[in-house]
Amino acid sequence: MRIKLVLFLLIATSCFAQKITVYGIGDSTMANKSNPAENPENGWAQVLQQFFDDDVVVDNRAMNGRSTRSFINEKRWDSILKTLKKGDYVLIQFGHNDQKENKPSVYTNPRTAYRQNLIKFVTETRAKGATPILLSSIVRRNFNEQGTLVDTHGLYPLETRLVATDYKVTFIDLQYLTELLEESYGVEGSKKLHLHFAAGESPFYKTEKHDDTHLSVLGATEISKLFISELKKTDLDLKKHIK
Repeated sequence: MRIKLVLFLLIATSCFAQKITVYGIGDSTMANKSNPAENPENGWAQVLQQFFDDDVVVDNRAMNGRSTRSFINEKRWDSILKTLKKGDYVLIQFGHNDQKENKPSVYTNPRTAYRQNLIKFVTETRAKGATPILLSSIVRRNFNEQGTLVDTHGLYPLETRLVATDYKVTFIDLQYLTELLEESYGVEGSKKLHLHFAAGESPFYKTEKHDDTHLSVLGATEISKLFISELKKTDLDLKKHIK
């Protein structure tokens, strides 16, 4: 009888054990896109679930056009805090929209508001018993006439590094890793990582498309692989759930 009770408790515990949730917060380079069966654009966190086992659920809350400022002001961060629990993870990647000085609803000064918003994400995540992971912004495909990939993010990736150092947060340098990725594909080949279509080439777009910021399925998958590769090098328990 006692053995049956122990077995029952073990099975019950297993059945009701909470899964680890990996939240993604960030901008369009990370976000889920609508109509994924037809849409050639993907965010890199949109394809992340395939690399984890069944004990992990990727809840990608990244959203097109958002910065640290607007993500907070629109209460998107508050909605995550309501369900964030001990053992969860938060992937934090902003910068693309924070730098838009002509849009006061999203712009942040990298050394002041941007830094403080990152600190807010980190400290409030930890207060819930969860683990933050800071990520520098992925690069844009911005080659000059000489074939050099030129930075477009200014101080934002640096400030992310500094917050990670100051607060002892796991940091994954997607800026550097995606620089290497773009360069490995070359000036022309790297178009495949993004959205480059002639008129009529893609049924999803009515006219030609030349977008060097957002990602194709290939680009999103390649960046997810970079994230997973770096995660394996950390001491985080999350890496035990990589397939």
